Amino acid sequence: MFHAHNIERLSELARGVPIVLSGYYAMQLSGDMGAPFLQESNFWWLTGIDEPGWRVIIEPARHHVTLVAPEISEVDRIFTGGIDSDEVMKRSGAQEVIVASEFEPRLRHLARTHTVVNTLEVENESFVVNPARKELVVMLRRTFADVEMIDKDLSSLRAIKTDEEIRRIRHACALTVDAFERIHNQFAQYKHEYEVEADFTAAFRSHAATHAYAPIVAAGDRACTLHYDKNAHNLRARDLVVIDIGARINGYAADVTRTYAVKPSKRQQAVHAAVQRAHQQIIALLKPGLPVAEYTRSVDEIMKDALESLGLLARRDDEATYRKYFPHAVSHGLGVDVHDRLGSPRYFETGMVVTVEPGIYIPEEGVGVRIEDDILITQTGHDNLTRKLSTDL
Repeated sequence: MFHAHNIERLSELARGVPIVLSGYYAMQLSGDMGAPFLQESNFWWLTGIDEPGWRVIIEPARHHVTLVAPEISEVDRIFTGGIDSDEVMKRSGAQEVIVASEFEPRLRHLARTHTVVNTLEVENESFVVNPARKELVVMLRRTFADVEMIDKDLSSLRAIKTDEEIRRIRHACALTVDAFERIHNQFAQYKHEYEVEADFTAAFRSHAATHAYAPIVAAGDRACTLHYDKNAHNLRARDLVVIDIGARINGYAADVTRTYAVKPSKRQQAVHAAVQRAHQQIIALLKPGLPVAEYTRSVDEIMKDALESLGLLARRDDEATYRKYFPHAVSHGLGVDVHDRLGSPRYFETGMVVTVEPGIYIPEEGVGVRIEDDILITQTGHDNLTRKLSTDL
């Protein structure tokens, strides 16, 4: 069982210390409408539970897993349904399910024999975060003498993908590539950004997949906004259009970007060609044992070459100008999260899946180009999981 095996792997790192984690809560979208729900990735990876409000207690010393079910009113059950306890126990390999009112008493009982408990750090991002993890940490700190964070251990564990995870990522990549090829073949017929998004949505949903993240269809100067996702403007024949879209299926994501155009100018073609060359050169670097710091330095040299070739960088030590035209990282982990954490590794390792996404953005010219593929680090080098999809305009 996939999720039960993940719990076993984490338990081996815990050295007998209990692990207590929380899934996310359901959040409000508007009025009495709930926002679309996506489970906290670590919690899903361990339990397979996609529903909000659940928690888990993992006791490595006695090989026991307890799931904590949220209290669901009869009204909520009628409107949103429920989840069968036997089903979630089978999915996660848990030995029992308790209700939320039993959770704190169970923690107090556990604290009689364990002074330390493991959990995950409260996120500190530029968003208003789901309160579930913070509430759990507060509860644990008033119950146990010491609360330790296992974020890095869990990130490092998830960074090396199993064969099953690689199969799932390949599936997400294949669906994404097929959709891109279909859209590219008929690209001249689109008049609006949202028409492109709609056809990707149809392609994914017809195969039981969803968008892994908010789709980006950014034409003209909107491509210089990295996470533009309004997808509401017209498409003009001479616009470069950055399309950054990936499917999610069976819990795993793809993340692919191509830049297309109907009638690109010579300058636009030159910018695209520079990014295309850089993209190929950067992918060629990837192999197990490559120091991440060395990779970063090499990427910088390749991207500076690209900017110099376009007349955008006069001095290689001009970091401000370099970052004006290439303002983001070239790679990130990929898996359950579109930006899967890799645990701050010093070296690339076999089994990691990372993106390669160089881009050049020239706001004063209204030009943005990005090309992105998903790369598996193998024992002998790398495997481009999305190589079937042409990077041409």
